[in-house]
Amino acid sequence: MKVQHYEQVEQAPVTMEGSSGCSVRWLIDEESGAPNFAMRQFEVAPGGYTPKHRHPYEHEVFVLEGQGVVVEGDVEHRLAAGDVVLVAPDEVHQFRNTGDAPLKFLCLVPNSSTGQKVTVAAECSRPVE
Repeated sequence: MKVQHYEQVEQAPVTMEGSSGCSVRWLIDEESGAPNFAMRQFEVAPGGYTPKHRHPYEHEVFVLEGQGVVVEGDVEHRLAAGDVVLVAPDEVHQFRNTGDAPLKFLCLVPNSSTGQKVTVAAECSRPVE
């Protein structure tokens, strides 16, 4: 069993092309002894965003705090604490902070996603307008 406060896990910047103001903590993963899923906690600074991207695996998101949007292709869905999101395999998506405080969310992905290709959309170097 692993029991740990999330702030004890190293927070690292997201360095993927097209991201701005994002950091991630790998809370639980295969190295922790989880055979199937990894749990990550993302923090997006006000005005920040993840890259607009897609990948061949699903992931689930639970919004902890803050306000933002998740972009599904060209459609924006508002996000606030308590919202959940299912991103289907190969669905183009982006998370953006539209509030004045950090947007924090949990993201769960299958461990089998390790090493799978992530395709960043051509317009990823700027937020979706």
